[in-house]
Amino acid sequence: EQMLGRATRLCPELKKEVFKVYDAVDLYAALQDVTEMKPVATTRSVTFAQLAEELRTLTDADAREHVLGELLAKLQRKKQRLKGHAAEQFEHLTGDTVEAFAAALRGEPASDVERRFTPDLVSFLDRALGEGGRVLISDHEDRVLEVSRGYGEGRTRPEDYLEAFEEFVRTHMNDIPALAVVAQRPRELTRKQLKDLKLALDQAGFDESSLRTAWRQKSNVDIAASILGYIRQAALGDALLPYGERVDRALTSILASRAWDVHQTKWLRRIAEQMKASTVVDQAALSDRPFLDAGGFPRLNKIFEGSLESVLQDLKERVWKEGA
Repeated sequence: EQMLGRATRLCPELKKEVFKVYDAVDLYAALQDVTEMKPVATTRSVTFAQLAEELRTLTDADAREHVLGELLAKLQRKKQRLKGHAAEQFEHLTGDTVEAFAAALRGEPASDVERRFTPDLVSFLDRALGEGGRVLISDHEDRVLEVSRGYGEGRTRPEDYLEAFEEFVRTHMNDIPALAVVAQRPRELTRKQLKDLKLALDQAGFDESSLRTAWRQKSNVDIAASILGYIRQAALGDALLPYGERVDRALTSILASRAWDVHQTKWLRRIAEQMKASTVVDQAALSDRPFLDAGGFPRLNKIFEGSLESVLQDLKERVWKEGA
């Protein structure tokens, strides 16, 4: 039992998720009636979707508690793999960090946990934390026929992947409102809409990194056009230009449009740099870091004599007019 206790300790540096018991003399079975170390999840291959569905459909209280234990154990075991972009997506779906979400679930009744595991969250967890495909082993001699990269779920060629993206943009223009905003009214796009849009595209298999790589492989030119640039190219046929170059041109244009004082010029340059870093800068972004330390939107709005919102929209409009 002491050995089992040590085996259950977390080991983040090894990214340990499970441990296995190799029992040549069947000692573990003999101890089942007396040990307090009981496995929580008995089937590693069960998905979050299956567990969430069981939690919704089971009526027996004991059975629901057992499924709840499996669901929480699976999340606890897998949560260390949610890093970087995946962690951001998780926080966008739940409103909490992975650690805070997992901690909040402890002690909650099954009905509350069921509500937290929404269909979108369950789908994301299975996609981000799936066990992966089986490893196939062959004794045949290997031969390299070609080296290529596949895109999307079907691992298609870059040309097919980009065509599928164009089709997705055209057919979902009405169901994903942010797509229409990007194509028709980019000046109105908010930071939240951008996050929602990226999540929808990721779920469909069209992340910015894959689109950029596919374009590079197709055209032999690497263009950091931003996800907005790829959408507008697919929807409107806009030329693909580096987003940083678009922002620089828009900044030059707006600075030349009127006489700005030294403080306004300084903040326009800072806003442009933030646009390069995060793509969209809106009122919410100006109320967050790095602008929060300088007083956020209220103070900057005073510097721009109450017209900062219209200045922002003008700058964003020029991004897609200049060199488009």
